Amino acid sequence: MRSHPHAGLGLKPQHYAEALSAPSDGLWFEVHAENHMAAGGPRLAWLDAIARDKPISLHGVGLSLAADEPPDEAHLDAFRRLVDRYDPMLVSEHLAWSRRRGVHAPDLLPFPRSRPALDRICANVGRMQDALRRRVLIENPSLYLALAGHEFGEVEFLAELCRCAGCGLLLDVNNVFVSAANLGFSAEAYVDAVPGEAVGEIHLAGHQADARLGGALLIDTHGAPVAEPVWMLYARLIRRIGPRPTLIERDDAVPAFADLMAERGRAERLLAACREPVHA
Repeated sequence: MRSHPHAGLGLKPQHYAEALSAPSDGLWFEVHAENHMAAGGPRLAWLDAIARDKPISLHGVGLSLAADEPPDEAHLDAFRRLVDRYDPMLVSEHLAWSRRRGVHAPDLLPFPRSRPALDRICANVGRMQDALRRRVLIENPSLYLALAGHEFGEVEFLAELCRCAGCGLLLDVNNVFVSAANLGFSAEAYVDAVPGEAVGEIHLAGHQADARLGGALLIDTHGAPVAEPVWMLYARLIRRIGPRPTLIERDDAVPAFADLMAERGRAERLLAACREPVHA
C-alpha cells in the first residue's frame, strides 16, 4: 500500500533549529534551490543536517522555462549538483519566464499560451529533466492581467505540457484562486478540470488585496495565512483526486514556527480524511 502523503513547510533560516528538532511525523521541507547554489557555507550545512532526518523538496524560481531561449546551462548545472547532493523527494519549477538575452526580471512573468509557446516550453522542460535526470513538476502561475494571443485555456495548456514533456504538475491552489479573482473565471471549475493523475504536489499560501485598487486585484504575497476560500478549494480538489504532498508556503511576514505547524496540521487533517479515489 502506498504511504499516505503528508504536508510540509517552506524552510526558513529563522526556523532551522526548530525544524531540526521537530518530530518526524511525515514532516518535510521545501527550499528554493537558488538559495542553496553555493559551494559551502551555513545554509548548506543547516540543510545537510535537516536532510539527514527529514525529506527535502527543491523548488526552482529562476530557470525561466517559458522564455524564448533555453535555460541557462550554469544554472542547470548548479541545480543538478543540489539534486545529486540531496536526492529530493520532489523537484519543481514555475510556468513563467524571468530572463531574456541576459537580462533578469525580479518576477515570474506571463506569456500567451500559444502553440509555439507550448513547443518551446516542452523543449525547455525536457532540457531540465535531462540535466537533472528526473521527472519534474511545473507550477501554475498567479495571473494579474489578461493577455492577448492565448490559444489554450490554462488547464488545457498544463495538461498538454505534461503529456508532451512527460513532466508532472505542481498545483498551487492559492494561485488558482488569485488568478480566478483577477481574471474573472471560476476557481472551482479550474480545480475540477485539472488532470488528477498529473498532480504530484500541491501548494497552499496566503494572498492580499492591493489596497490601491480597493480590493479589485489580489496579490500572491505568501505573506498571510492561507485564506478560507483557498482551504475550501484545496478540500474540493483532494476529495476528487486523492491526497497529494502539500506545502504551506510563507515567504513574507513569516510567523513563528508553531503558527506554521498549526496550518500544516490543518492540511494533515484534510489529507488524513481523504481516501484515494477509484478514478482520479
